[in-house]
Parts: sequence; C-alpha cells; structure tokens
Amino acid sequence: MKHLFRLNAVAALCAAGSAMAAEEASVPQDTVVISATRVGHTIFDMPAAIDVIDAARITETQPRVNASEALAAVPGLVAANRQNYAQDLQISSRGFGARSAFGVRGVKLITDGIPASMPDGQGQAATFNLDMAERIEVLRGPFSAIYGNHSGGVVQLFTREGDGAPSIETSLSAGSYGSRKADLNAQGKLGNVGYVIDGSRFETDGYRAHSAATRDQAYAKLTLAPLADAKLNIVANALRQNDTQDPLGVTWATWQRDPRAGETDSTDTQTPKRTLADRYNTRKSIDHQQIGASWEQRFGDDKLRATAYGGNRSVIQYQAFSKAFQAPPTHSGGVVDFDRDFYGIDVNWLHVAALAGGRLSTTIGIEYGRSSDARKGYENFIGTQFGVKGALRRDEDDKVTNTDPYLQTEWQSGPWLLSAGLRHSSVMFSVDDHFLGNGNDSGSLSYSRTTPVAGVMYQLSPVLHAYASAARGFETPTLNELFYSGTGGGFNFRLQPATSTHLEAGVKARPAEGTSLNAAVFEVRTRDELVVDASSGGRTSYRNAGRTLRQGLELSLDSSLGYGLSTRVAVTSLRAVYDSAFGAVLKGSRLPGIPNANAYGELAWRAAEGRYGAALEALASSKIYAEDANADQAAPGYGVLNARVHASQQWQGWRFKQFLRLNNLLDKHYIGSVIVGDTNKRYYEAAPGRNWILGASAQYQF
Repeated sequence: MKHLFRLNAVAALCAAGSAMAAEEASVPQDTVVISATRVGHTIFDMPAAIDVIDAARITETQPRVNASEALAAVPGLVAANRQNYAQDLQISSRGFGARSAFGVRGVKLITDGIPASMPDGQGQAATFNLDMAERIEVLRGPFSAIYGNHSGGVVQLFTREGDGAPSIETSLSAGSYGSRKADLNAQGKLGNVGYVIDGSRFETDGYRAHSAATRDQAYAKLTLAPLADAKLNIVANALRQNDTQDPLGVTWATWQRDPRAGETDSTDTQTPKRTLADRYNTRKSIDHQQIGASWEQRFGDDKLRATAYGGNRSVIQYQAFSKAFQAPPTHSGGVVDFDRDFYGIDVNWLHVAALAGGRLSTTIGIEYGRSSDARKGYENFIGTQFGVKGALRRDEDDKVTNTDPYLQTEWQSGPWLLSAGLRHSSVMFSVDDHFLGNGNDSGSLSYSRTTPVAGVMYQLSPVLHAYASAARGFETPTLNELFYSGTGGGFNFRLQPATSTHLEAGVKARPAEGTSLNAAVFEVRTRDELVVDASSGGRTSYRNAGRTLRQGLELSLDSSLGYGLSTRVAVTSLRAVYDSAFGAVLKGSRLPGIPNANAYGELAWRAAEGRYGAALEALASSKIYAEDANADQAAPGYGVLNARVHASQQWQGWRFKQFLRLNNLLDKHYIGSVIVGDTNKRYYEAAPGRNWILGASAQYQF
C-alpha cells in the first residue's frame, strides 16, 4: 500500500528557526536515563559510556536543523554535517558508521522508543524532530550490543510531553547562504491528555554549488493516562524534501581550486563544461511519514512496556554518470525509485525482586521489524536530455525482517552494581528480481547471532565510581551492500556479517561541587569488516576484509566555575587500523573516514538572572583518510572557533528570546567530511567558511 500511514498534511507553517526552548542547564549528571541497562539510573551510576544532551544544548542558539549541532559535544562520536541534505548526516561512534555513503549505519537511531533505523541497520537522522526535543541519550561501547544489529552505539531522541497551561510559540531564524527556518508549535495539557503539535520549514541555497534544499517537518504527540499507573504516548511525524540538490563529492584538485565548486564533467561537450551535478541535475526527493504508540503500565515496581509503529518512505534519486550512453547491460540505471512500507513492535516486561540483600531487576522482551521495498531503477537520460527518468533498468521487491528476543538483568547492593544481558538477533534479506534483462539478481540470506554483554560498577566513594564492561557485537550487511557480487554478478551470497569483541573500563568522578569527570578506555576487535570489493558497470559490490582493531580513550569534563561561568571539554583519541592485510591494503593501515583525535571545548557565561549569556566554542579534528590503502590525499586536520550570544525577556504572559551565532570565526577552509572509497576519487566535501545565523522567538502562555 503506497503511502501507508501517511499524514495528510504538514502542519501550518510560520515562524521558527532556532529559538531557545530552555534555559542553559547545569551539568546533567543527575538526569535519569534508560539506555544501557533499561533500568533508570543517573549517568553517574551506570557502568557504561553514556552522555545526555539536554534540551538547552539542543535548542539554545541552534537552528535545530541537524543533530550534528548538539552531538559535537559528545566524546567518541563524530557527527559531520556534509552540507548535502540529499545524503543526510555522517554519524560514527568509535569509528563504526564512518564508511556509510548515505544515511547512518553502525549506530542505531531511536526516537521515543521507536526505531529510526531499518531492520538492516540503515537509518536517517533527518527524521529526528529537534524542535520538540527534551534530550538525546548517546550510548557507546559494549552495552549497545543489547540493541542488536549494529556495532558502534545508540543515539536515542526523547521528545517533550505536553504539560501545564496551553502555550503557543513561533520562531524565525535566518543566516548565511540563504538559510532560513520557521517553526510554529503549541503544547499543553487538558485534563489527563497532554498534547504537542509542531510544524516547521527549513530552506537553504546551500554553501556548496548545487546544494539547495527545502525541508518540511510535522510532528504531533499525545500523552494519555487511561488507567491508574499507565501512560500511553501516540507520536506521528512527517518529513518531506522535494528535489533536494545533491552537490556530490569533489577531487582534491577541485577542492583546492574552489571549495564551493562542483566537479566538472569531462565528457560534457559544452564550452565551458558543466559540472556533473548541473549536467545531470543530481537531486533526491524524500517523503517519509510514520506513526507509533507506546504503552507503559506499572504494577508496583514491575513494568510492562509495549511499542508498535508503522510508516512509509518514498525516495526518488537522480544520480550522475559520465558515460550514460555507454551504460553496460548490468547497469541498474541512474535513477533510484523506491517505495518502502515498514512496521514493527517491541514488547518487554521489567520485574523487580529482592535477592541476597540487594535489588534484582530483570527485563525480558522481543523486538520485531519489517521493511518492504518496491524498488525500480531507470536510465537518467532520454536522447540527449540528462537528469530525467528514462528507460526501465531495474524492477524488484526487497524485504528485510528482524526478530530479536532479549534478556537483561541487573543486581544492585551497596556499592556494587552488576549488569548482564543477552540478545539473539535474526535478520533475513530477500530480493525478488522482476527485470531479467541484466541478469537475475534474486536471492535471499539470513544471519543470526547471540550477543552477550556484562558490566560491573563499584562505588569507590560517594564521588568516585569505577566500572568495566565487555560484549560481543555484530553488524549485518545492509540491503544495498548485498545487491551485487563482483562487477557483474547478482545477489552477494558470500557476504558475512562483521562480528566484534568490545572491552571497556572507566571512571566517573565528581571532584568538586558543580564538576563532573567521565573517562573511558576501550578496545574493539572486529572480524569480517565490510569494504568495497569492486565498482564497475554501475554496480558496487562489497567483501569481508578480515580483522580490524580500535583502541581509544574518551574524556569529558563539565565544570561550573562561579560568576556565571561554566566549561565543557570532550576529547577522543582513537587508533582504528586494519589488523590484517588484504589486497593492496597493508596491516596497520588506518580505517578511512575516522580521525585519530577530535575535541570539543567551550567556555560559557550566563548572567545571574539568566537573561543574557554568551559562549566561545572550539572544535578540532585530526586528518582523515578517504580510502583503505591510505594512498590518496587525506583530508587535513582542522580547528575552528564559534561564538554565540543570547538574550531573553518576560512580559506578562509573553516570553521573548533572541540569539546570534557566528561559526568558523577565523574563516578556515577545511574539509568537513569525506565519501569513503569513491571510485572516481571524488572523496571530499567542503565545510563552510565564516557564517552566521540570527534567530528570535515569541511564546505566549494562556
């Protein structure tokens, strides 16, 4: 059914962009989180590397367009804004996910308990509604294994619930490169029904050539209490991007000549020659909508939680090929067109009991997900006209399902906390090819693994906790990685999932009032890492590359200095290398797309009454290789400075806010992200020079 669960309209749009939805908060160490153990604890009391980004950091002085705005302050995580809204963000955790050419893989995305990642592990961070965010929990390391098919971590967004007297808020922002955003939202609580409604539009001309985009988002949430000790959340959201321009990557020579320019098409007969993006009008249209419901019922200390969701995602993408007329018979076309229906459930039961003088909490549950694609491919030319839908080259039905029972238990007594879990993941892929003119690409595969995890935390003192944890993880190929084997072959029956062993140890300290320190060291050994095998004739195939090794250190420090001053520092050191040779890749070669060091720091000030504030931010990253052999030019390391100021006023029932953000104050020219392993060596995606954004909002509470 096309457009299953479609939301009929994007809500009325008006003002919005980047207003401040909450006061700048103190260090969120006492925030209760549910990631890792599924039992509520503060970050300080969990045997895992986990950070919470509160509403203030997500919304304050930010346009709330990309999750990378807030994720920059999290150690162990790299969240790159590619300046390409056709391909979404690049998010990697401890190096997992850096290879993804589009979307997010290797890191599981969840919103309000509902997966934003498909059963094959591919997800889209653009579906996050940041305007209504309450917090983001970022889990890294061994305990992410309890969430199934991925290896790097879990990023969970939790949105606000309607509460208190009704209010309405509108906000507007505008900035460099024709960027502007408008948002209108309303929230409140009537009786025992809380409601939140939000609609926004974001537009940009884009920093890079041929990178304009328009994004409409709509969101609604109802919170009900139909029974005693019960809560029902119903959430619906929609994302629409029509003809979002794709600037593509560029070669090193092109980036050096002009960071904003596109790559010239050498086969173009015009003078001057057009860029590939312009000649083929590379672009993508996305129409995504879903609805979900979660039920929580408490029975004393015990709790039942059930979540169900469903939705539809339609995508049409126009790609660039420089030799369209000579496309070989194996080519599946330069136009990707698919319509996906997806749905799933997650049901779990938490039981709490006394055991050996302590408290035993056990969660047992099962998760099921399914996606079904009607996928077609077309030539991207008709005669001498390019960037149009031509002859059919692909017609198939693709299905992916996962069935994952899991068990997690935790025992806490005195200074000790012991936690262990087990998840058995079964993921099934099938392709039914109806277009046999270029060979039969039908096939099916299933993968299954049991992933255990265990951790222990000991309270050395009330202000110093130490922990250690270990897990086995696995990551299946995505559907796109299974489509082809070799340069002309069909479905890749030989591809195996990557399996990994994770070890972590850390300390969490509160050495002084208003100061917190988190530090973790880790090692991850992976077998059968997925890499590009061949790319020719319009088909990219993948292979398993043997062993890899990741060893790293993560450190974060938050401190309130007095006089309204506060600091945040997040530092990551990561050695990610191939631990065995393959092909032309030597043992010890760096994994592409992963810096071996990156850091974030800020010094912030807020007036005592909270009406004014300012901050200076610093971001730095070491160089990044773009391909496995480390033979081509690496993207150089960089350091940039940002500044922000904000103000707020209150008048009767009105609250007004304003902010100004200046990014890249020193106007550095640098490469913000790379496209790993691009066959044409168009690896590089430039980041903006000095840029600004100005925003204001007005809220009225009835």
